[in-house]
Amino acid sequence: MAFRRKKLEEKTLDVDATMQGSLSFKDAVNLRINGKFEGNLDTKGNLTIGPAAQVFADIIGDNIIVGGRVKGTITARQRLTLLPSAIVEGKIYPAKLNIAEGAILEGQCFMLRDFLNTDELSRYLELDLNSIMEWANSGKIPAIKEGENWKFERKAIDNWVASGEVGK
Repeated sequence: MAFRRKKLEEKTLDVDATMQGSLSFKDAVNLRINGKFEGNLDTKGNLTIGPAAQVFADIIGDNIIVGGRVKGTITARQRLTLLPSAIVEGKIYPAKLNIAEGAILEGQCFMLRDFLNTDELSRYLELDLNSIMEWANSGKIPAIKEGENWKFERKAIDNWVASGEVGK
């Protein structure tokens, strides 16, 4: 199965303002925040939090680069990079993590593993636990049952989501 990568250069959003609320992107973008943001961020593509930025939010994204201050929960599906000027307070859930010398992380780190349990998958897909369990029990989602528990290979889940089979 071949996928074409969308050109992210065509969809760049540079925010240098004070904003509050929820931002959610269905398509991949290059989002850069240079000001103050409070709320929730759900991005696809690249999210950069500039060195002067102050973000008080729960963040979910693919590739996240932090240069400023973030307080909240960060879930990075591909990579989380903390630059030397970064100050992060809260829980982080990265698939891959790069912390530069000088960066400050005050909180907890839970690496996204190759296999996720139902709670982790619920957070990863931003779906309620009941839907995950229903799909696993009916065979609608790629899953492996071990005893009474389900486990989900992250790569298989990513392919399943990309195929558009979610919710069918």
